[in-house]
Amino acid sequence: MIAQLSRSNEASALEYLSREPILNVFLDYVIVHDTPARKNVAVVLDGDRVDGVIHSGRSLVVAAEPRAIGELAEYLRRRRGERMIVGPRDQVRALWERMREWHDPPRLVRDRQLVMAVDRASLRPYERLTEVRYARIDESNAIADGSAEMVRQELDYDPRRGAPEFRAGIRQMIERRLWWVGTAEGRICFLCNIGPWSEKTIQLQGIWTPPELRGRGLATASLAAICDRLLEVAPVISLYVNDFNDTAIALYDRVGFDRTGEFQTLLF
Repeated sequence: MIAQLSRSNEASALEYLSREPILNVFLDYVIVHDTPARKNVAVVLDGDRVDGVIHSGRSLVVAAEPRAIGELAEYLRRRRGERMIVGPRDQVRALWERMREWHDPPRLVRDRQLVMAVDRASLRPYERLTEVRYARIDESNAIADGSAEMVRQELDYDPRRGAPEFRAGIRQMIERRLWWVGTAEGRICFLCNIGPWSEKTIQLQGIWTPPELRGRGLATASLAAICDRLLEVAPVISLYVNDFNDTAIALYDRVGFDRTGEFQTLLF
């Protein structure tokens, strides 16, 4: 059966997610930290055993056993409106096979995305070419523009168009100290933000270097220094990246990130 997240099944759901803490960090974050989004979380139960957890809001995020995929697909038939399906690649592929007969086709498929992680032991020594710090509120427009360019290239749409809340969201994240920047020669040369987190990992997102500042080692130095700082409060830093983005993958390799899994994302 599929049940809404509740006090009676929350501990079991979190225990299930903890088996793959890096892959499941978004779902863990929603359950523990994001009270408004908890209403969109459901748990697949077989007696007392948890076979899956799913978030079915604008982003449909899945973590499930193969035996639960069919039941999840039927559950989702009654809950429409997602703009994205994301999760471990084998699970998303299996789920989409069940959904495709009644769902509109995706406008974009990111078939294979590498999930990568770095810890204190694997973080490589780095040059102190940049200064890293929390972003300042007076930098919000520059960060919004860089972030939007990253989204445009990665997801094929510009979040600035028809979405006035995009810049407001950037400002709120800066105020919460979720945006980091690297600076060199008095200007921003690198930016990224903290996405979902748990006790086991912090996931980085929005990684961007202005094109005119690439190829100088600034991104490597900045990302390594930010990871160094964040590893003071979390045991692992993680991210995911499209498998065709060779430049980004090379950057993460230089910092010390290792491959830990694969995601797939469908966008509608």
